[in-house]
Amino acid sequence: MWSPRLDSYTIMPRPPLPSLSSLSGHLQHPQESPNCESRYGLDPELLPSVVKVIAEDAAEWEGKVFVSEPFSRLPPLATTSCIIEDKGNASPLAIRSASYCVPCEGQTALLSRVPLGALVTPLAKQDAGEHLPVCTEPECVMGCGCCGASMCPAMGWQDCGQRFYCPFCGKLGEVPWQHYQPTRGVEGVRVDKDKRPELSMGSYEILNSQRGEPAALLLAIDVSASAVRGGHLEFATQQILTLLTSLKREDGDASSDVRVGLMTYDSRIHLYNLSPALSRPHMLVIAETEALQLPVREGLLVPLKDCIDSINSVLQLIPQFSPECDDSSGVPMELPVKAGLAVLQALSCPGKLLIFHTAPLIEMGLTNSSSGFFGSNKPKSIFQPSELAISLAKECVSQGCGVHLFVLSQQDVGGAWPGHIPYLTGGALYTYSHLQGELDRERFSTDLTSVVETDTGYKAELRIYVSKGEIFPFSSLKRDYADGGVLYKIPSMQYTILSSPDMRVSGCYGLFLPGPSPSRVIMATLDRRTTLAMELAHTRALDETRGVAIQTVLSYSTQTGDRRTRVHTLTLRCSRHLQDTFRQYQAQTLLTFYCKKIYCSVLERPLQELREELQTEVTEALASYRKHCCSASVSAGQLVLPQYLRALPVYINSLRKSEVLLPGLRSSIHQRLQQRCQVLSMDTCSTSTHFYPLLLPLPLSVDSSCSPNPEEALRCCAASLEPGSLYLVHAPLTLLLWVGTQVPACTLVELFNASCFSSLPSGETKLPLLENLLSISVRSLINTLNSQAPCARKLWVVKQGDACEEALQRHLVEDKSPNGGASYADFLYHLHVNSVRLLQ
Repeated sequence: MWSPRLDSYTIMPRPPLPSLSSLSGHLQHPQESPNCESRYGLDPELLPSVVKVIAEDAAEWEGKVFVSEPFSRLPPLATTSCIIEDKGNASPLAIRSASYCVPCEGQTALLSRVPLGALVTPLAKQDAGEHLPVCTEPECVMGCGCCGASMCPAMGWQDCGQRFYCPFCGKLGEVPWQHYQPTRGVEGVRVDKDKRPELSMGSYEILNSQRGEPAALLLAIDVSASAVRGGHLEFATQQILTLLTSLKREDGDASSDVRVGLMTYDSRIHLYNLSPALSRPHMLVIAETEALQLPVREGLLVPLKDCIDSINSVLQLIPQFSPECDDSSGVPMELPVKAGLAVLQALSCPGKLLIFHTAPLIEMGLTNSSSGFFGSNKPKSIFQPSELAISLAKECVSQGCGVHLFVLSQQDVGGAWPGHIPYLTGGALYTYSHLQGELDRERFSTDLTSVVETDTGYKAELRIYVSKGEIFPFSSLKRDYADGGVLYKIPSMQYTILSSPDMRVSGCYGLFLPGPSPSRVIMATLDRRTTLAMELAHTRALDETRGVAIQTVLSYSTQTGDRRTRVHTLTLRCSRHLQDTFRQYQAQTLLTFYCKKIYCSVLERPLQELREELQTEVTEALASYRKHCCSASVSAGQLVLPQYLRALPVYINSLRKSEVLLPGLRSSIHQRLQQRCQVLSMDTCSTSTHFYPLLLPLPLSVDSSCSPNPEEALRCCAASLEPGSLYLVHAPLTLLLWVGTQVPACTLVELFNASCFSSLPSGETKLPLLENLLSISVRSLINTLNSQAPCARKLWVVKQGDACEEALQRHLVEDKSPNGGASYADFLYHLHVNSVRLLQ
């Protein structure tokens, strides 16, 4: 039997164990001490390091081939770039299991105190130069007609290929004559297995016979008095026109067939008939917005190649509009959503709705700018959307309408947060405080281009299947089964189908409107970054020899209206030994799972309760591993962690003290709402980098053989910063450049064109374009990191000792945080002490 590798760390010369209550109190109210020091005298450098874990994995797998096959071993980390070869199991880019060895017994899973589940990125981007195999619906071998699961390598073949059994429902299926092929060998493998992706690959796509309407692009521009006075319209309309002119079809032609619609709004809706049959566009004004009805349908959505001139003429006139209505009381964001949805519904097509808003935001039905939380007597979480937002989001999901909202001016902090509908429909919220400035203008252009050009799936339905009953030859069954069975009589063989499930989907977490079943998720739109977490639970024991299979089936429409079905199947091994399960967990995957589950739970549960529950689960998991997987020779003063969970404590501590769960004095509600949705939409790689950013040392000078290396990251703590150096802090939502007080003047000149430290500007900035190796290499690194980020970011220069240094402190996650979160060393001490106490 396998002997687990124990990573043991002596973390204390043990004083008498403090009580749990006293420790908890200290962690909530840290004593006054340097942020990078431990209250208990621990040396942070001797504790498990995320940087070391990532570096070790990169050294093993960077640039190499990982073969993903059924019952395969633990894949490389999400932060490691490698080549994935699909040999019957889906790529970890598409499905990443929390553990690659599932306990056979539900009691064993409960004993571990670590969740079972998986992360799903249905439209995950393929490696460069690789394409997902596609088969047409008539040619593809049909899947199970009983449960709806698609054909996959986990299906088993019987009677020389005439029938197959489905591991997801435990029933037999007939193979249509046109898809029949005989089997060969003892294992009963079809002779055409290698020629059919549905029989040999973990991931493939089916091009369905039916087609839907092509997706549309609908633009809604705020022309209220605030928008006209703000001076943003001319720049925004210029950027929109530039982008539309450069659009290309999916096949690469210069002209585009995408249908485009245009409307403007204040307290009324102005639609535009862009029909090429008209000499000029016609404006249609809708003053009655309560019961919104469209006067016409023709010309509201027109192929871009036929209406680019009409759009050009309207966009040039928009900045010259005279405000006709007073918007001092605000404009409801729901108004353009309702109008855009009505257009898409009238023409029966999905699409993206891009809203460019400037006026103060209010919720429809409210008489002031309250967010709906403080103005209500009914207690509820600040994260909960209003009933109107949920209702509109449901309509958008049904229609396949993804809303993207661009807020072009600084909003009142007490006003309504407008992000609920965009994020619940697969869109996003983009805010710009000063669109007149160069930095915000660049960010706006980047965001706009990304939204329009990102490949998107519309009107999507995700179904999740997990292993259920098994099939046994009747002659081998020597007893009756208490859970019942159905006897199928088949020529030359009899089978008993055990139809009760082995596992079930107990929860699904992400940015979507939950439905009646966690195994079925409906989404308006999704893209290559959209990631969901599913939680699994045992309903009875698993067969150790057969393992467990997970399948996700995504049905969606493309931009051109094709209906496609993308299938991902993952087959995992099972074990009766708890140490096997612990060995097959990865910290980054667990962090992402916990993050999505906890961030979804904030809608209904108190934050303090969630933080304590998260801490308790990790403490009990460490105690379980110590009790069941370690030898008796391990002393009480040694912290013992599973090999691949060494980084879990620092990740969990960073999650616990995040702005969403533990707000600081300067945290606004809007910032927390925005950050929650942004993080919920991230994949595993981005999530792990968000909670443990890259701290990259930059060279003070560069020659032709030396350049900044993103792989040389340092631990995220103040002790890593030296006054004579430069450091870049990279997180998915933030990019900081820290400058020490003793950086040489020649470096400041080469990089910032500043003669001395005191003349160096801090805050939002853009590095000057200087023709020297240091400037070129640093700007190249920044461009590379920006290309990996989920949204456009501004560079912040943080000077040592400057007032804005708090922005950096929030990203030094191993230290005490400004909002009161414990340091990594103190949190780890707390976990260890209490895990030992549980075993006494």
